[in-house]
Amino acid sequence: MSIDDATVRRIAHLARIAVTEAEIPHLQGELNAILAFVEQLSEVNIEGVEPMTSVTPMEMKKRQDVVNDGGIADEVVANAPETQDHFFLVPKVVE
Repeated sequence: MSIDDATVRRIAHLARIAVTEAEIPHLQGELNAILAFVEQLSEVNIEGVEPMTSVTPMEMKKRQDVVNDGGIADEVVANAPETQDHFFLVPKVVE
């Protein structure tokens, strides 16, 4: 597949990128190279290859799903102007 000048202009317009006439041939070559690489990737035989999340096998780190208060309630409210029993005190705004 080959990209022409009109397609480069259209892509630039859709991407909201200002492109001068002098830049169009360079961008056309770049886009054609990208598409050639994608076509080359489609030729690779991937039958039987499992999808992976990383290039090295690893197990995801997990923590226990335990309910707690975080242990830092004093630090959370430390900069608040007014607090009471680890809650922020704010002025009443609704009567």
